[in-house]
Amino acid sequence: MQRERVIVIGAGVGGLTSATLLAARGFDVTVLEAAAAPGGKMRQVDSGGAQIDGGPTVFTMRDVFDAIFDSCGASLDDYLTLTTSTTLARHAWGNDRLDLFADRTASEDAIAAFAGPQEAAGYRRFCAEAKQIFTSLDKPFMRSQRGSPTRLAWEMGKVRFADLLTTRPFQTLWTSLGDHFRDPRLRQLFGRYATYCGSSPFLCPGTLMLIAHVEARGVWLLDGGMHALARALERLAVERGAQFRYNAPVAEILVEHGRAAGVRLATGERLTAHSIVCNADPSAIADGRFGAAARGAVTGMTPAQRSHSALVWTAHSKTSGFPLSHHNVFFSDDYPAEFDALAAGKLPPYPTVYICAQDRDDQGVDRGGGPSGRERLQILVNAPANGDGPGFTEAEIDQCQSRMLEITGRAGLSLELPPAATVLSTPATFEALFPSTGGALYGRASHGWAASFRRQGARTLIPGIYCAGGSTHPGAGVPMAALSGGHAVDILLKDHVSMSRSTRTAMPGGISTPAATTAASA
Repeated sequence: MQRERVIVIGAGVGGLTSATLLAARGFDVTVLEAAAAPGGKMRQVDSGGAQIDGGPTVFTMRDVFDAIFDSCGASLDDYLTLTTSTTLARHAWGNDRLDLFADRTASEDAIAAFAGPQEAAGYRRFCAEAKQIFTSLDKPFMRSQRGSPTRLAWEMGKVRFADLLTTRPFQTLWTSLGDHFRDPRLRQLFGRYATYCGSSPFLCPGTLMLIAHVEARGVWLLDGGMHALARALERLAVERGAQFRYNAPVAEILVEHGRAAGVRLATGERLTAHSIVCNADPSAIADGRFGAAARGAVTGMTPAQRSHSALVWTAHSKTSGFPLSHHNVFFSDDYPAEFDALAAGKLPPYPTVYICAQDRDDQGVDRGGGPSGRERLQILVNAPANGDGPGFTEAEIDQCQSRMLEITGRAGLSLELPPAATVLSTPATFEALFPSTGGALYGRASHGWAASFRRQGARTLIPGIYCAGGSTHPGAGVPMAALSGGHAVDILLKDHVSMSRSTRTAMPGGISTPAATTAASA
């Protein structure tokens, strides 16, 4: 019997997850990707012949990916080489330096030496609250389909909406951190978790403290960088029967009789399918990037609702002075001024700088082994998502780069940015890669208590069209994007089973089990 075809638009983490799970369940899966390789934002950039991760650099929530591979009858360790990181990140404020560790006691000791025993006690309280928030929201929110606040409270096993206050939805992260830390540097350090989803610590809810617990549960380094994860998912999907077509942009999602019917490629080629998983920002659908018929499937976001973008330098560079670890953060002196500038649509006068030294392990040992003395770096500063507007002048970008080098230089880091081995990606670059976002890298900003409930869910208003990716529920980040792909598969299978009057089972956490294969193959 002919297998039912599903088309997945986009080979980002959400699309790769959906394609893998569906192929393992017997669907005829075709992935259409506009770029030349998988990964989406988890891409590699050729910088003078060196392949450097140009997107996400932190791998957490390994259990999400173990579940994906397990449900396909495979093991993650057979596809990737992962090393547990003992040092989470190195942080610097000029000459002041603080490392955080996977071992919480080691972090407490480091904080006590850095800022005193009272701040170490505050860190213990902070970790306990971050764990409580994560535990409260992990299964009923992140690993479940999008719902209302009232439904979330019910699923948390509570009968009073007021009990949601324990997750600090109505207090900003910055204010919440003040309950634990008096040292402004520590408040700044843990406030930076807001930027993991492209938001401001002065506007996002204290709920985002949970990100600290996500890191505390484990951070891993991947041989080959984060792009290796995309390649591993691609390989698993192909082994399960999925087909990938690269350099194949989709011009239109076809809708017939009120439901999805297939796609038309930019070349004019038409492919039929009853189900489409769109791993693009939902705003691209709402803006008509996939044709007029599909635009009513979702609601887009306004420029004011966008998360931050970034200026990202990928460089094959020589460094000296500061002892880089794998993950490094160099903080600005005035955090409020930094986010005031971003809110005003400007580059920060003095930005906080993140550097991923891709060739270094968590102890700072350079494993690159190249004779040139250069290492692969990703250097990032936050920027407003104005990539579909006038953007920044060359003078503004040059000034930002100079200030970036000044901030890192205060900590003793000397680095080169050789023109022949450095590539700069701007909000305009990201808008071209991910249309209708302005270059926003995380979908909607997580500003205000209700922001998480406004993200697009897997189901859309047009039957047969489903959404996946970091711009959809449950949110930004690599594991969240993977969970979104699982949510899309769960909804698609539910609809398919409903139509075929069959049954299926699913494992908790949004990743369907192979028991669904029989129904999916019918």
